[in-house]
Amino acid sequence: MGRMRGQQAVEELLVDWSVAQPLPDRRLPVSLLTREQKAAELQRVQARRAMDAAYEAELVLGLADDTPDTLDPPADQPGARRGSWAPEPELPGVAQFFSAELAVVLNCGRRSAANLAQRAWTYRQHLPATWAALAAGVLDEARAKVLADVLGLTSPALARQIEAQVLAEATDLSTGRLKAKALALLLKLDADAVDARRKDAKRQADVRTYPSQLEGMATLAAELPADEAAEAFDLIDQLARMAKADGDDRPIGQIRAEVCSLLLRRPADHGLPGVTANVTVTAALDALEGTAATPGSVNGLPITAGHVRELLARLGALGLRAPEGGSLTCALTDADGRLLATATLEQLARAARRGCPDHRTGDCGCPVLDRPPPTEAHDPTEAQHAFLTTRDRACRFPNCGQRTGWADRDHVIPHACGGATDCANLCCLCRSHHRLKTHARGWRFVMDPDGTLHVTTPSGVTRTTRPPGMRPPPGPAPAPDPPEPAGDPPPHASPSDDDPPPFSYGGCPF
Repeated sequence: MGRMRGQQAVEELLVDWSVAQPLPDRRLPVSLLTREQKAAELQRVQARRAMDAAYEAELVLGLADDTPDTLDPPADQPGARRGSWAPEPELPGVAQFFSAELAVVLNCGRRSAANLAQRAWTYRQHLPATWAALAAGVLDEARAKVLADVLGLTSPALARQIEAQVLAEATDLSTGRLKAKALALLLKLDADAVDARRKDAKRQADVRTYPSQLEGMATLAAELPADEAAEAFDLIDQLARMAKADGDDRPIGQIRAEVCSLLLRRPADHGLPGVTANVTVTAALDALEGTAATPGSVNGLPITAGHVRELLARLGALGLRAPEGGSLTCALTDADGRLLATATLEQLARAARRGCPDHRTGDCGCPVLDRPPPTEAHDPTEAQHAFLTTRDRACRFPNCGQRTGWADRDHVIPHACGGATDCANLCCLCRSHHRLKTHARGWRFVMDPDGTLHVTTPSGVTRTTRPPGMRPPPGPAPAPDPPEPAGDPPPHASPSDDDPPPFSYGGCPF
């Protein structure tokens, strides 16, 4: 027995050593390769990528096996899956917060992590021959993904039946033709699975905005049923072509974009209540003065300092005004993008007139606006709410893009454990990640006074998120998560929260 334990300890040390080693560099000097050798090396790289994808799937499933659903709160306790918080399980028998942990480990969005986990599960349960071909480097990752995505919602037996018919010729088909062939067989043998995929996609549909590579531009995208998308585009195209026929000499694409914007922002004859806009313009003071080129943003979308000044001029220069029926919030930042204060136009004008109360000369440099003071109450004040919404703009969990309108204002150090209701201890978390922080075991959240948030997973991976306007800017944002269900109470407001939750952070209920 002692010898077996010693052998196990040696094996564990060897595994730890292997994991800690730097990635090997297998690259060949490209300049010395012939044309044929370069082509052969590209094929080897593709095969290696396929093998790595198969190994990645095995690692994901191993981490899932280490995260069983026995770690979830029991059904009669706060945080259990029920009601709108009882979605179809992503992986049977796996804890509900597994996708969130995988997302932090891989530094990607939760949806991307969930898709990766579901695909790995499909390889193991439905498509073992596809997985084996991937691991051998015979089938590339793109074609394996096609089969997993098409056959993931049918039964394992039927998936293997279709796999047997298409796998042999998969590498000879384009990904589009492979998908069409697998779908045709699936429609023939199990039309209900195709309907299930369509309904699932419709349930996860959303409207999203993405910053464009061009300054001051952004992409607005909507996921719609194909017939509705075709109808909407045809309407926009017809109106754009009518404008073109009437003499508009701009490119047709530019006219389509403007028509789409006008239809959304100024819908006519719809009989619905008027829609108003709420705009937050963020800019550093030195940029507004014209002494620096510090970029700003409009509702979180980046624009140049010159664009900020142009926008403010359009809104009335010194006589700034909010959009009709809407609101306009001024966010004042330092040169590093750290939020100093938020104010309405009226508050900003009063502060400018009043100046520093201790130095009436007006040139002392003392701040006349600051972040809202803390409160003894549990719930944030209206001023704190405005500050947090402007500072965070979205859920602060790593790689979550959920808008603040769907987020809770959460105490990082729980209020019940002495955590202050102060902007230095509050951050925006969407309902899903608020539930994770409250009820999932082994997670750790720490926030710096400037709003920088550090999140550590049960597996020991730490990710840090800064408020979006702070520099250095974060990298490209992943696709945002789907909206959280509306109308659900936050975790701390659960009807059963009179009793202490079964899981806690530092012994304190959230």
